[in-house]
Amino acid sequence: MKLEGKKVGFVMTGSFCTFKSTIPQIKKLVEEKAEVVPIMSFNAYNLDTKFGKAQDFIDEIEDITSNKIIHTIQDAEPIGPKKMTDIMIIAPCTGNTMGKLVNGITDTPATMAAKSHLRNNNPLIIAVSTNDGLSGNAANIGVLLNRANYFFVPFRQDNPITKPRSLVFDASYIIKTLETALDRQQIQPIIL
Repeated sequence: MKLEGKKVGFVMTGSFCTFKSTIPQIKKLVEEKAEVVPIMSFNAYNLDTKFGKAQDFIDEIEDITSNKIIHTIQDAEPIGPKKMTDIMIIAPCTGNTMGKLVNGITDTPATMAAKSHLRNNNPLIIAVSTNDGLSGNAANIGVLLNRANYFFVPFRQDNPITKPRSLVFDASYIIKTLETALDRQQIQPIIL
C-alpha cells in the first residue's frame, strides 16, 4: 500500500504493442488507491493501429482512472507548477521519447509532462519499449540510467531471433518499480 494516496502520472507513448499489458497495471494502481493522472503522447492518443483503436484505449483508461487524459502540451505544462504528480512513469516509453528526454526536447504532451514533473525533483520511471534499444537508443538508455531522478522498469530483449536489437519492459514490475523509486532506489535487476 505504499502507493496509497500518491499522485501517479501515467504517460503512454506510441509503442502500441504493449498497451494490452500496460493498461491492467493502471487498474492495479487505482486498486492500490493511487490517484492516477493519465497522459498520452499525440500518437498514443490519436492513432488507430492493428493493436486497437485509439478511442477504445482512451475510453478504457478514463473509465479506470475516472480522469480525463492529458493529451496536449498546454495541459501537460502545469503538472510541475501545480504539483499534480508525486511520481511519474512513461509506459511504454519509445526510443523516440527517450531521445527527446536525453536532449531536453519538449514537443509532445509526454515530454512536456516529464519535464514539468522533473522540476520538482520527483522520480520519473522509464518503461523502455523500442526496436533499437541495443543499437541507436542504447546510448540514450545509458544517459538516462545515469541521470538524477530517472529509474527503469526491468526490461529484456523482446525477441532476440527476429528483432535482435529490440528491448521491452516487463509490465508485471511496474508497481514494484514505482514503490522502489519512491525510496530513490533502482529496482534490481534491471535487465531480466
